[in-house]
Amino acid sequence: MAHTAGRTASRVQGRLAAATSAFGARPGGRRHPVAAAVMVLPMALLLAVVFGGVEAVVTQASSVAGILGR
Repeated sequence: MAHTAGRTASRVQGRLAAATSAFGARPGGRRHPVAAAVMVLPMALLLAVVFGGVEAVVTQASSVAGILGR
């Protein structure tokens, strides 16, 4: 049984490496910033819409515009 654990771990690592390379990961565990943004932005936009973050951003932007306009 001990000899199969090593093979299973190596297969899992191989699959993980293949999956991360599909999403723009670089050797050493670093991901290209554009790939990271593409992965994060859809969820960020969804959360902003669901929890009302869009209105908060608009309110803050109009406040800053008012301050800068004075």
